[in-house]
Amino acid sequence: MDESRRAQHAVDALDGIKNVVLLHGIWSHGVSMFVVRRQLEREYGADVRFFNYPSIRGTLDNNAASLRHFIERAKLDRTHIVGHSLGGVVALRMLALYEDAPPGRIVCLGSPLTGSRAAEFLSRQDWADGLLGSTLKAGVLRESANEWGSHVCEQREVGIIAGNMPLGVGRLVADFGGPSDGTVAVSETRLEGARDHLVMSVSHRGMVLSSRVADQAWAFLRRGEFLRDTR
Repeated sequence: MDESRRAQHAVDALDGIKNVVLLHGIWSHGVSMFVVRRQLEREYGADVRFFNYPSIRGTLDNNAASLRHFIERAKLDRTHIVGHSLGGVVALRMLALYEDAPPGRIVCLGSPLTGSRAAEFLSRQDWADGLLGSTLKAGVLRESANEWGSHVCEQREVGIIAGNMPLGVGRLVADFGGPSDGTVAVSETRLEGARDHLVMSVSHRGMVLSSRVADQAWAFLRRGEFLRDTR
């Protein structure tokens, strides 16, 4: 590790951004965010943990409660969260329900915060009902995070990364009416009161496989804003 990296790690430690919890999306597992974890650990010296939750069987509020207990058991006094897709919704729900949760910033990666056209289509198909699960139905379809989670932005700095590379099955079943990552429209990633919003050239799945996305997530965790080319 070079001197500049050591100096950066020292600053980050003082800023209290060592602890990071990663939340996967629907039909997935923490290991799906291995690239993000590796980048945050190797490049920035973060202490990263996966939080696995039952995205199909579990309810939204139960998963939020489990996340709160996970952080509490780990005795993390300052915790930052990066959630991919539905994971971002679960993280916001936890912060909405438990205002006494340890302080920290949150980054949502391609999270459907104002609803999901693709999920709405699937919800109308009898064969797909069991694929959606109650967490998505409660936190995306019945009431979106923008309806119940905007007040989180009054106490927390929330950053959002959206993708505009339309590679995903969602584009086959939904008309996004604008740029999308193939699963979630850029417009569906908005959250009223969020500190920053960044659109990157990545697909929905590609977000968790991109070191560039991990770098931007870290930038927000450290600075409260994403990096932008000022040229």
